[in-house]
Amino acid sequence: MKGFKRVVSLAFISALALGLTACGKEEAKTIKIGATVGPHAQVVEAVAKEAAKQGINIEVVQFSDYVTPNAALDDGSIDLNSYQHQPFLDNYNQGHDSHLVSIGRSILMRMGIYSNKFTSIEALPNKARVAIPNDPTNGGRGLLLFADAKLITLKPGVGSKVTLKDIIDNPKQLEFVEVDAAQLPRSLDDVDAAAITMNYVMSSGLDPKKQGIYLEAKDAPLAVMVIAAREDQKDNPTYQKVVKIFQSQATRDFLAKTFKGTIEPAF
Repeated sequence: MKGFKRVVSLAFISALALGLTACGKEEAKTIKIGATVGPHAQVVEAVAKEAAKQGINIEVVQFSDYVTPNAALDDGSIDLNSYQHQPFLDNYNQGHDSHLVSIGRSILMRMGIYSNKFTSIEALPNKARVAIPNDPTNGGRGLLLFADAKLITLKPGVGSKVTLKDIIDNPKQLEFVEVDAAQLPRSLDDVDAAAITMNYVMSSGLDPKKQGIYLEAKDAPLAVMVIAAREDQKDNPTYQKVVKIFQSQATRDFLAKTFKGTIEPAF
């Protein structure tokens, strides 16, 4: 009888110990990552699948605008986001008194000069008609790209808020035409070249390797997308692991297979 009591006691103690262990063990936190609908969300979905293999749970939260993902990150509704370049993040912080920071690069979405008529930037003739987006942000970005290609010269220190009035030298006498950004791919039969953002390159089926005659540099601030976090979480070890997955060979392979050169690794 004493032996039976001892066995029961040991069993009880063991069960109690297991119960305490189970209670003390924290369930793995799900990391919520915000991204805009489309390619950005696709990339985060791929990262989530790879993270699951490493025991990291990621929930992809999709947004249909460019402001809410930062607002959600700032108020703690999500943990990270991946959809913007550094200048956009800086502007958001300045305008909303927030403290969001980049903790790593994700993908490249480069603006390019495209043409259906010429195969190199040097081949553009004198008085060529070239199109740029008609919105201030991307129009200025297009002008900066033509300046980078040495086709025009802009006022010194003009920054990113560039307009046609800021051109101080145009040796080929290029004729700039401002066109709605979404219509630029269709304009290629009517102009000699056009500066087009990558989202419209993708949606229209343009091929950067065949029709792209000049692309933004891989370190261009407006081309590099970043992974953002709240400043007090920038050194979170799990988030750093997520950044490594964003920058892994598995993600590189996914980009190559899925986007075929339109979206590239920024790492």
